Formats: sequence, C-alpha cells, structure tokens
Amino acid sequence: MKNQINKYSKTITQDESLPAAQAMLYAIGMSERDQQKAQVGIVSTGFQGNPCNMHLNELAALVKKEVDVQEDLYGLIFHTIGVSDGITNGTDGMKYSLPSREIIADSIETVVGAQFYDAVIPIVGCDKNMPGAMIALGRLNRPAILMYGGTVKKGQWKNEDLNIVSAFEAYGEKIRGKISAEDYKGIIRHCIPGAGACGGMYTANTMAAAIECMGMSLPYTSSNPAVSEQKNQEPENIAKAIHNLLLKDIKPRDIMTRSAFENAITLIMALGGSTNAVIHLLAMAKSVNVNLTIDDFQEISNRTPLLADLKPSGAFLMEDLHNIGGIPGVMKYLLKEGFLHGNCLSVTGRTIGENLEQVPDMDKKQQIISKKDKPLKKNGHIQVLYGNLAEQGAVAKITGKEGVMFKGPARVFDNEFDAIEGIRTKVQPGEVIVIRYSGPKGAPGMPEMLKPTGAVMGAGLGKEVALITDGRFSGGSHGFVVGHISPEAYEGGVIGLVKDGDMITIDINSNKIEVDLTDQEIEARRKDWKQPADTLLPGMLKKYRNTVASASEGCVTTD
Repeated sequence: MKNQINKYSKTITQDESLPAAQAMLYAIGMSERDQQKAQVGIVSTGFQGNPCNMHLNELAALVKKEVDVQEDLYGLIFHTIGVSDGITNGTDGMKYSLPSREIIADSIETVVGAQFYDAVIPIVGCDKNMPGAMIALGRLNRPAILMYGGTVKKGQWKNEDLNIVSAFEAYGEKIRGKISAEDYKGIIRHCIPGAGACGGMYTANTMAAAIECMGMSLPYTSSNPAVSEQKNQEPENIAKAIHNLLLKDIKPRDIMTRSAFENAITLIMALGGSTNAVIHLLAMAKSVNVNLTIDDFQEISNRTPLLADLKPSGAFLMEDLHNIGGIPGVMKYLLKEGFLHGNCLSVTGRTIGENLEQVPDMDKKQQIISKKDKPLKKNGHIQVLYGNLAEQGAVAKITGKEGVMFKGPARVFDNEFDAIEGIRTKVQPGEVIVIRYSGPKGAPGMPEMLKPTGAVMGAGLGKEVALITDGRFSGGSHGFVVGHISPEAYEGGVIGLVKDGDMITIDINSNKIEVDLTDQEIEARRKDWKQPADTLLPGMLKKYRNTVASASEGCVTTD
C-alpha cells in the first residue's frame, strides 16, 4: 500500500503464518479487503458516571463512522477507564484520580501495541484522560490525534451563572451559616446542566487547550462546547486528518518537540490555567524524551503575562471564550505578539503559524482576553517556589488578587478531612493552613484540595489565610495556595516537621517558601520524626506508592 500506512497492522493481516489472527478479524466482520486497510484504534474514555465522559462513547461511534468512510482505513473502538474528579474530590476516592492517569496510559499503550493498530484517536473528557492518553501516544509514536469531549455549558440559579466550583464554595458558605437551605440545594441541582467537562479554566480545559496549542489536536476542538454543532462536526475532520497523518507518516514525536511544550506552557500562563498542568506536561515530556523541568515553567512564567479573566479567579468560562474566537483566537494573538513558536508542526500537517493564518482576530470589544500592555498580571500566575519547606520545589497559583506575600503562623492538619473540620472550628484569619501527608506517596495518589479551598473561599477566608500542601489543587482552586511541596511529608520533607504556630513566609517576589526554623531545630525534629506506619492499601494504591516519583518529577511511575 502507498507509504505502507498499514505498516503495523500488516504484521497480523498479511502474514500467512498467522491464520488464527486473521480468522479472528473475519469474525468481527472484517472482509479480506478490510484486512488490507490501515487500522485506527479509537479509544473512548466514556463512562456513564461522569458528565465529562457521559457522551464520549457516542462521539467514538461517530468517529468510527467517519474513519471507515476514508479510503484504506478501518476504525476499531476500544475503551479505557476514567475517574470523576468532581465526584471523588473531598473523599478517599480522590486517591485514585492521579493514578488513573498511569492506568489510562498503560492501557492505551497495551491495546495499541498488542493489536498492532496503525494510528490512534483518543476521545477524552475529565482531567486525567488527556495527559494519560498523551503519555501513551508519546510512547507509541504512531500517527495520532486527540479529541476532547468539550466543556459543559453554564449552570444557573436565580439568574447567577454557576459551574462545578459553585457547589464546593456553597459548602463553605453553608458551614459558616451564610447560605439558605433553598439556595444551597438550588446551586447543587443546577450548577452542572449536562454533558461536558468543568466549565472554567480548570484542569480539563487547561489540558485540552495546552494540547491544541502543542499541535496534537485540531484547531478549535479544545474550545468547542460538548453540546454544540461544532463538536458534532469534528469526527469528519478528525477522520480526514488521521488519514493525512498516516499518508505523511507524521507522528507525535514530530509534533511534541521542546518548542511545542514551550507553546503549551505559554498558553497556560496567559489563560491562568491549572497548576496540574505542571505535573502533566512534565510526564508528557518524559514520554517523548523532551527535557522539561519545573524551572522551565518559572522561566516561561517570568516572560508571559496573565491575560485571561477566566474562572476560577476571574469572571468568565470556556463557553464565553469559545464565543469570542476560542483557543485559536488566543493563539493568534499570542503568535502576533511574539509569544509562540509558529513553526511547530501540528496534526493538520501544517505548522501552527499556517493554521492560524485562517483564524480571524478576536473581537476588539471582547472583555475576556486583555492586551499584553494592560495585563491582569505582568507575568504568569504559576510560580515555582523553593526554600527550606520545599527543597525540591513547590508550585503556587498566584493571580495577583491574593497579593504576593503572606506570613503567618501554621495551622497544621495531617489530612484534608481534618482540615475541613478545622476550617469550620479552628482556623483564624492570618494563619497558614498546612495540609500534609497528601503527596504522591503519602496519600497515596496526591489528592486535590478543592474541598478545603472551596470551604476557605465559601467561608469568606480567601483573602485572610494561605493554604500549603504536599498534595495538589484542582484547576478550580483559587486563593493564596501553594501545592506540590517536595519532598513530601511521607518522604521526610520539612513540611512533615512543622508544628502549630511555626511562622511560615511565602514570598512570591523572591519565589521563597520558608518556615522560621534553624537548621539545628529542623534536624532535632527530624530525629523524632517517624514515617507513618504503612496502612493496608489496596493493590493498585500500594503499587502506585512503591513506584511513583515526586511531584517535581511529574509523578511518573516509569523512568
């Protein structure tokens, strides 16, 4: 066949010594002609229990239909897992969220490698789906396009626009007696109106936008809403594009270059994206052997202004951004102003710059994206901190609204559940909330702290306290927050030695996070410290604890 676009699948379809393999393919309905075609694995992360993913199996069916229309292609649907962050946040179920990224990556690699598929189209929704799929695509290095299921529409209650974070913050209002029972239930019932991923610049939309900017998904597909005519048109475009990638033999490692990662990080800084992007992009870079470190995020943050007034700290949602030109509109502005590398290849077969030539400029009257000379913040909101509390680094999310310096006494909790109760009964204005033993190994699984940060904001303490943790944050978290503290408490990090009342200083100007203890005091406390007794963990979490790297290394489970 031309360019041998079936160069993997022909291993089983064209080898006379493998009659049983061919018999199996006849049994699923493939004809002799079909067995000469390139096989495209279409992997859905669809499952009924999550609005982010509830519609993905239907999209997979549409993608297969369009792939099969293409000459010399045959689509084969398979499935992998997902975990709903929105459902598991604030529960022990969240321990499975980040590990699910590795299961998704391993399972896609396993099926595609074992079944000899020539190309891959992952169809993804919730947060870990996207980096999990991208890690697999990097490892496999076969023609691939990622399809995002899209963002959810706004919810509404009493003429107020809502989203998933509205529910978490309503709980904070409830525990402080600041909301009626009717409004509390009304917000919960109406904040998520249907299919699609969480609506702000939270982790799902952050990663979808980053991957489009990187060139691994088609233009507009990260900002097209889940329930929209544009989303329903994507399967045809994706099928044509994957055929073109096969013909030209363009693979992920041709696209996922160092410059492409720099583009993705730049976009995240401009949009005010989730801190989870740090661990996910680090892991994706490892899958394609690109050297990327947390210090690269700081360097790009230093030169990239925060431009987008998007939730959680801003006013608008991804649906609003879609209406003024979507991610391509933002990318075109960033390219024009010299922030992006325009010569990076993309899944269209053209460069990012060539793709953006056809994109109209954003409406001059729009209020979501500021001009570079009038930014919301002159540099990026993601800041990498070091100090005796984080010798291997920590990641702060500072939009400027919180200030750039916080100093106060520690209020220490050994898990998020104690912290939730403490926010209700103990935490005072001016304190630094410390939530520890929540890291990759300590939890295990590095759970998100959306429930505590939501409780803080809802309780009216957002400008009165800081919160630091060796866990991580949801893209929906905001306030003066610092996560990813490494080394984590479970590994003997200094965060595990802090006591109530110790003075903690977080200085964004100098990128420092320090506890006011001498080296001698730290060493004296370390002598008394003992690693928590190993709990009886289920098999997968035990395996994860034994293999996962630190947050500063992307929480990968392979070298």
